[in-house]
Amino acid sequence: MQHPLFKIRENGRFGFISQYGDIVIEPQYYEAEDFYNGFSRIIINNKPTHLDFLGRPLLKEVCNYVGYFEEGLCKVQKVKKWGFINERGNMQIDAIYDLVDDFSEGIAPVLYQGKYGYINEKAEFIIAPNYSDALLFKEGLAPVTNGNEKWGYIDLEGDTVIPAQFEQAFPFQKDVAVILENEKWGLLDSNGEVILKPQFDFIEGHSEGRFYEGFAVFTTDEKYGVIDAYGDILLKAKLDFIGDFNEGKALVEYQGKFGYINNNVEVMIPPVFEDAGTFSNGLAQVLEDGKWGFINEYNEMVIPPEFDEVMPFKDGLAWASLNGKWLYINTDGESVWEEV
Repeated sequence: MQHPLFKIRENGRFGFISQYGDIVIEPQYYEAEDFYNGFSRIIINNKPTHLDFLGRPLLKEVCNYVGYFEEGLCKVQKVKKWGFINERGNMQIDAIYDLVDDFSEGIAPVLYQGKYGYINEKAEFIIAPNYSDALLFKEGLAPVTNGNEKWGYIDLEGDTVIPAQFEQAFPFQKDVAVILENEKWGLLDSNGEVILKPQFDFIEGHSEGRFYEGFAVFTTDEKYGVIDAYGDILLKAKLDFIGDFNEGKALVEYQGKFGYINNNVEVMIPPVFEDAGTFSNGLAQVLEDGKWGFINEYNEMVIPPEFDEVMPFKDGLAWASLNGKWLYINTDGESVWEEV
């Protein structure tokens, strides 16, 4: 298992440190992203590529776009066509497709000669390209449409298991999937039964219907509420904002102030902060008198508010900014690395 790496900045270039503050990859790149599934995305000679944990760029293929690695493969665009590279940077599936999505459950949806189908890691069509649109497989099912402007679900054999009847359908999340009707969303179970009639506002780009720790946030008339995976409304839409649940807690906004609810949908920290973020590693960032610090679940300020900007803790460290300089702090508030 690889140890986590954290992006740093020195003289306008980016590199990475360990969780102990040791430089692992020297700052040398003008653009770099955080590591995900073993790789960072960087730019070299104005072209995107990946960087592995040892600081080695995958330079074997020149691409216009590179995605993220999923199940050991990454979608890439070469000129106008799409294919997949493996974790060594070699082209595993030739760029012959008009569009592709990530691998999930061993196969990926691809657009080929005007129709969508699904291929395996050997570029074999497991499900023939017969669809006008197709999304990822999750829980053995995938949403597809064949041109009748309605969506249904197929299984891994390509058989229709939930007939096309929805305005839009999305991949399953365990036992439920989001469906749309008249720009409202509801929930469907894996037997094809509508367990929550479409009734909540759907806002493109928001996380409507995305479940975190068994809860999803919904909006009605610009107010936020909470449902569970059974479609039961646990909190009516009455708050100004609700964030996603993490570590059994969710950020809430009420009358311009921020606090937290627990997984019983009860207020655990009253909304008194100017701004706040997500609980992670047992701490959450809060804004007090224009500065950021961190509280614990008992609403104790364990890291004083002295930073200009902060991000949530991840793998024991949090990024922060003070007077324009980057630094990383541990959960005791101690600096483990600071930008010169």
